[in-house]
Amino acid sequence: MPVRTTATLIGAISVLLWGTLALLTKLTDGEIPEFQLMAITFAIAFLLMCGRWWSRGESGTAYLRQSPLAWLIGVGGLFGYHFCYFKAMTLAPAVEVSLLAYLWPLLIVLFSALLPGEHLRGQHLVGAVLALIGCWLLVGRNAQGFAWDSLPGYLVALACALIWSSYSVLSRLVRSVPTDAVGWFCLVTALLALGCHLMWEETVWPQQTSQWIGVLGLGLGPVGIAFFTWDYGVKHGNLPLLGTLAYSAPLISVVLLVLAGQASSSTALWLASLIIVGGSLIAGWPRRRQSPTTEEATT
Repeated sequence: MPVRTTATLIGAISVLLWGTLALLTKLTDGEIPEFQLMAITFAIAFLLMCGRWWSRGESGTAYLRQSPLAWLIGVGGLFGYHFCYFKAMTLAPAVEVSLLAYLWPLLIVLFSALLPGEHLRGQHLVGAVLALIGCWLLVGRNAQGFAWDSLPGYLVALACALIWSSYSVLSRLVRSVPTDAVGWFCLVTALLALGCHLMWEETVWPQQTSQWIGVLGLGLGPVGIAFFTWDYGVKHGNLPLLGTLAYSAPLISVVLLVLAGQASSSTALWLASLIIVGGSLIAGWPRRRQSPTTEEATT
């Protein structure tokens, strides 16, 4: 299997894991402050990478030596995205913030055309726009409409989308940086989140087993393995296709909530499902190889 295809499949694992985000967050009962939860889960992600190093007889310190650009992209993407997302949630309604934040997959498709050796294919753009419509139909069911007094929150949500899409695309420029280095980026992100927590929040520890399961699940899956597989995928895989596939994450989230009895099925859910899947199929449809011309065939 070609490296590009393998990397795309590995990157798609992140989308599946991000699909569990809502269910696992639901298990925490929403009682743990955002930055505290962020600090804990990113610390778990770092420990997860430590386990990988120790299993190979490494200390991991060799992966600390990365260029300033790699550190800026890594920490700026991981911490910057989550900081802006949580901040936007305090300035604007959650549904509208989510609608704007979910522009990042479409931005990945657009920005990827700026990379060396890449170009924007019409099917990627059409697929991404269709998936975006499906995502907005799914996420925006309870939207109250955009209001001018929430404009600061909307702008921060847009910054959130811009940061994550930029992180995903710019990671291609530092593709020589091994995914193991993301473990250190997670540690720095955890420390920055801890600082935000100590400044702005009161500490609330999980009180029930289900809450701990939710926290550990978040740290191991959507925050841990997902960021490692995403790093490999965006560096070596089909970036526009990964951007379009990312719209499956909210769909997976809602389906899991329905199966767990935490949400009810609806016509909007099934319609959004068809649109998102359709957009993904269009974006991922293999390009038909051009038959050689007569002149090429005779040479």
